[in-house]
Amino acid sequence: MYETEIPRPFLRKILQILNKKRIIRSYKGKNGGFMLSKNLNNICIADIIKVFQGTISLSEHVFKKGKCPRIQRCNLKKRLDKIEAMVREELNAITVASLMN
Repeated sequence: MYETEIPRPFLRKILQILNKKRIIRSYKGKNGGFMLSKNLNNICIADIIKVFQGTISLSEHVFKKGKCPRIQRCNLKKRLDKIEAMVREELNAITVASLMN
């Protein structure tokens, strides 16, 4: 365990996933390790969320047996889509650099 109290195998898995998605780069050898693939100002929280959770979505508007048949005319869906767009915009505005201050 480290200061973050994340078990080493779990941390290794997280780093492997981030490396595969090109958020970080791995370097082998005596002086190896991991490094961010971009500048801290160019990595947003939305990018990291997408790596682990997929597309940011508040509602797929699905019922027990499939999508809502009124999805094109649904007022709730229209409002949820607006909220989802605002959430995405805010998450795209939060960079790793902004969290380090």
